[in-house]
Amino acid sequence: MERTILHLDMDAFFASVEQRDQPELRGRPVIIGGPASGRGVVSTCSYEARVFGVRSAMPTAEAQRRCPDGIFLFPNMRKYSTVSRQMFDILARYTPLIEGLSVDEAFLDVTGSARLFGDGLTIARRLKQDIRDELGLSASVGISYNKYLAKLGSDLEKPDGLVLLNREDLLHRVHPLPITRLWGVGKKSAEQLQRLGLKTIGDVANMDLKRMRIHLGDFADHIYRLSNGLDDRPVEPEHEVKSVGHETTFAADVQEIAFLETTLLSQAVKVARRLRRKGVKGRTVTLKLRYAPFRTITRSQTLPAPTHLEQTIYEVAKRLLAKCALTKKDAIRLIGVSVSGLCADDQQHAEQLSLFDDLSFRAPDPKQEELSKTVDLLKDKFGENIVTRARLIKREDM
Repeated sequence: MERTILHLDMDAFFASVEQRDQPELRGRPVIIGGPASGRGVVSTCSYEARVFGVRSAMPTAEAQRRCPDGIFLFPNMRKYSTVSRQMFDILARYTPLIEGLSVDEAFLDVTGSARLFGDGLTIARRLKQDIRDELGLSASVGISYNKYLAKLGSDLEKPDGLVLLNREDLLHRVHPLPITRLWGVGKKSAEQLQRLGLKTIGDVANMDLKRMRIHLGDFADHIYRLSNGLDDRPVEPEHEVKSVGHETTFAADVQEIAFLETTLLSQAVKVARRLRRKGVKGRTVTLKLRYAPFRTITRSQTLPAPTHLEQTIYEVAKRLLAKCALTKKDAIRLIGVSVSGLCADDQQHAEQLSLFDDLSFRAPDPKQEELSKTVDLLKDKFGENIVTRARLIKREDM
């Protein structure tokens, strides 16, 4: 039986919640991310603000320049989390097969729900109506036979979109789209693909795969399958998190080691905070590097005791970066750090060091643990940008 997959994505979630709760904000450019004069970044913004070119991850100072009349608000994560739980409760009425991707986004496998609720399009309409009636919010939904096309569909007609993509839609609706609509293709990789003559999804679907493997490696197989509507990944409702990580793809290739180290520090801070939020620690730190154009390597180190502290994660990642022995000719397109080998936060024991373990590893400092918890509380209450490491201030203001 062919699967029926939905991808539901709330429209401008944080900003829409604020507009719902404060009627005077409706129809106005709302930007979530703190004051325009600060060093924060835009978390999300209303569609009224997007008209001015404001986008997520943009510095708030730049957002204010583009949208002088924008209304800047600190994020209220506690309220958004409550609304998110209400949204997922609505989804659970139609299927137990739900894979949450974030607080406002999820895949649903409704293949077995047809007898009770109708086909995928009918279920999608009901979900959108339930969310509008009960939460006062809008959502966009894509429906297809696999995850990639369902997610693509949910983004085609935002906001309040409803798009069904069947196999017969590949040729006329999917293939004319630009290659940036393929998962994993960003600005820089799109430029590389365009130089190879690949401008649309249809171009990728019809490319000489053997020849493209010479230029792109395994990445060629990835985009070729997606462009032909092939994606056999199931919806995983009980997906066990095996690692926590963060990656950054640069707009321009980077050759400065100091900049890469600063990026690693920023990533380590984010990863450590997510680990603490999940109540877990990790034992293995992995560095990921992607050289221009597509060669990717990973380097890992396992610690004698699990950690959720940014300083430890950063020091290990920086050491792994040094071992890569980058030269001035090496251009880095992507860098990332992740922590795996997860265990519950209360598992404090350390394993006995072998002769090959890193003897420079230091046991967690109780003061550092307390400091991290205090910073977490401040961020929970006042937003992610209330406390920033000095080394990251210049970077985050760029």
